[in-house]
Amino acid sequence: MRLAAFALTPKAYELAKTFQRSLDNPMTVYVSEKVVPVVARPAAEIKTFAKLADVVAPAFAAYDGLVFIMAAGIVVRTIAPFLQDKLKDPAIVVFDERGQHGISLLSGHIGGANVLTQQLCQAVGAAPVITTATDVNQCQAPDALAAKLCLRPWPKVRIRTLNTAVLEGQPVHWRIDKTLPHSVFYKRQLEQAGQTAELCVTSQCLQFTAEEKDEHWVVIISEPDLPALPDLPANVLCLTPRRLIAGVGCRRGTPAALVMGALDMACRMIGRDRSFIDGLASTVVKSHEAGIVFAADSLARPIHFYDHEEMQAMIDKYQLEESDFVKENIGIGNVCEAAAYCCVGEQGGRLALRKTKFEKVTVALVWEK
Repeated sequence: MRLAAFALTPKAYELAKTFQRSLDNPMTVYVSEKVVPVVARPAAEIKTFAKLADVVAPAFAAYDGLVFIMAAGIVVRTIAPFLQDKLKDPAIVVFDERGQHGISLLSGHIGGANVLTQQLCQAVGAAPVITTATDVNQCQAPDALAAKLCLRPWPKVRIRTLNTAVLEGQPVHWRIDKTLPHSVFYKRQLEQAGQTAELCVTSQCLQFTAEEKDEHWVVIISEPDLPALPDLPANVLCLTPRRLIAGVGCRRGTPAALVMGALDMACRMIGRDRSFIDGLASTVVKSHEAGIVFAADSLARPIHFYDHEEMQAMIDKYQLEESDFVKENIGIGNVCEAAAYCCVGEQGGRLALRKTKFEKVTVALVWEK
């Protein structure tokens, strides 16, 4: 996740810096310019603002999680105009400036706010405040499992239906299309989470007997195989795999073996293997790099090359960090992250692995929203 923290006071700023040091995920700290005279020379990861709403608006599109260290009332009024959809909104977490309590305010399951709250609270010894009913009652919510597996819930209205069933103690049954490339992975992950899942051929995934239609089902299936909404039984939630895009940059003449090795290590860092990659992306400057092209061919995945104008638009939209050295050499300050975000397009993406350097290769991984 790409994270941003917002602070209005010196105490809040100090807590934000503690978060920044404690997490593996990249975090940019936004601090009120009124606090700037109190602190010495903000670093590159520290940005100042005159008015909170002015930086929160672009941050909604730029970051996967927003951490506010201030009164919850201020946060609610500030973010209200920017809320869109529980499947797209970033995780919103609120802390008091003394770091006593952390509140998962918005996008607890799909956006990951509950997990982020627990991580931040553990870092500073705060008490997490989680209010989602399934978590309060220690139940496994299907949409929380979907977030863990990087699956997209559909239709959104059925999330409530299934979570209500879980809260009432009703069993939820799982089916997985066995033709999906990673069906066995999903089955194992669900079993580790205490769920029972059956593998079915595509034609049987959404076929239910009279008795089964009265039960609650979660079906993992490919997006092209989703039925029309009127044809979907009322007690069924579908989950579809999200695309994983690998943004790649490399030095001139880097051999394919190093590119493949970097992709392997990058995927292992997020608990996957390279077979999960759905596409590669890079700059047009690298369109003739044999190592990158051969890696895409070996994976049998498409590769997309983007011009500098498209990539700069992503750098600006997602407020990506730029390298002066890279910009001087190829004309753009961020390759792998910007290219990956270009590839997910208007759908948007959540950063799975920040720009990471391997031998002569740089890789970033982005899940499509």
